[in-house]
Amino acid sequence: QVHLVESGGGLVQAGGSLRLSCVASGVAFSRYAMAWFRQAPGKEREFVAHIIWSDTTYYADSLKGRFTISKDNAKNTVYLQMNSLKPEDTAVYYCAAYKYPYRAGILPGDFGSWGQGTQVTVSS
Repeated sequence: QVHLVESGGGLVQAGGSLRLSCVASGVAFSRYAMAWFRQAPGKEREFVAHIIWSDTTYYADSLKGRFTISKDNAKNTVYLQMNSLKPEDTAVYYCAAYKYPYRAGILPGDFGSWGQGTQVTVSS
């Protein structure tokens, strides 16, 4: 059974930075695409970024240049470095693992395992 645990969220002022972490267990981490999504109150869950088995990354267009996804296969951990944060980045951030190995996508339905989420609040 796949288990994902996020950490690193918190309250930060606009312009600040945070690094989120997601520790995975029960998944062949090096073969699966891992992603970050976010969900703000009253809004749908939104794709942020993913990183695949070859370490190739893909970002939502609106977040390119501010957010960086990375992973450490030895630690079964995926990270999201968030810089120049804005109040509109306020959301619960979720880590997710793709349903199948060696495949990737950006829709929430493509992902079969989710963490519990970590709250990120950016004050103006």
